Amino acid sequence: MRVLKVLLPIAVCVALRLPAQEPPALAAAKAMDQEIENLSDLPDEARAQAIKDLVLRIRRQPKQYAVALAYNLAIAATEATERETLQDVTTTLADAIQKSPDKYRDDSQYTMLAKLARYSHMQVSLNDPQYAAEISKLQAEDERRSAVDFTLTDVHGQEWNLRSLRGKVVLVNFWATWCPPCRRELPDLGALYERFRDRGFAILAVTDEVVSKVKPLLSQQKVSYPVLLDPGHRVRDLFGINSIPQTLIYDREGRLVAQAIDRPLMRGFLDMLAQAGLR
Repeated sequence: MRVLKVLLPIAVCVALRLPAQEPPALAAAKAMDQEIENLSDLPDEARAQAIKDLVLRIRRQPKQYAVALAYNLAIAATEATERETLQDVTTTLADAIQKSPDKYRDDSQYTMLAKLARYSHMQVSLNDPQYAAEISKLQAEDERRSAVDFTLTDVHGQEWNLRSLRGKVVLVNFWATWCPPCRRELPDLGALYERFRDRGFAILAVTDEVVSKVKPLLSQQKVSYPVLLDPGHRVRDLFGINSIPQTLIYDREGRLVAQAIDRPLMRGFLDMLAQAGLR
C-alpha cells in the first residue's frame, strides 16, 4: 500500500458511519475489500482478471457497500490497467455514486471519478453538480500547475530548471525508492528516455529522499535520466502531489497537457506523450 494514497478499508468507509447491516452482507463486503487491497500483490495478468471479477461482484452489492467498494477498486485499478477494464471500473463507480443515497457518498468518490475522466480519458455519464464541480477544480489545478516552476539539483550535483527546458517535451515524475509501483515503472521510463531523448524529450524524476537512499537503486536499475532531490518535499508540495507515482507531461511551449493518476502501461505513457506532440 502506498503512503499518501490510502486504500480505505470498508470498516472505515462504511461500518463506522452506517446503520447496522445483516452480518453476512457486511462480512462479504469486508472480504471483497480485502481482495481489492491485495490486488497489487498479483501478477499483471491475474490482477486484470481479478479486477474484472470484482467489477461484476461490486455491481451486485447493496448500495451502501457498492459505492465504497467501487471507490476503493478505482484507486487500486489506476495502476497499469488496460483501458477497457479501467472503463468498466469507472462506469461501476459512476453508477454506484448515482444510485447510492447521499449519506453513503463523500467528496473523495467524486474526485476520483473526475480524475478518471480528465486524466485517464474515461467516459463518464453522470449528471451531478458535485461531479461537475470536481471537474472544474481539476481544471483550475491544472492551470496552476502549468505556471509552476522549480530548480532542483540532481544526484550528481547538477542543477535543473523546469522552465529552461522549454522547446522540449518534459516528463516530470514524482517517485520514491520505497514505492513499489514507482520501481516497476523505472524500466518504462528508461525505455522512453532512450527512444525519444534525441527528439527533444527530457525526464525530470523528483524524489524527496536523500541521495544515499536513491543512488543504490539508480545504479542497480541503470537509470540514465536526471533524478532530482527535493529535500523537505518543497516541490512536491508546490505541485500539490499527494500520491506517488505521479507523472506530468509538458509540451514544447511549457503547457501541462497530460497527467497520470498512477503507474500507466507503456501505451499510456505513449498516449500522454502524443498529447504533447511526441510520437
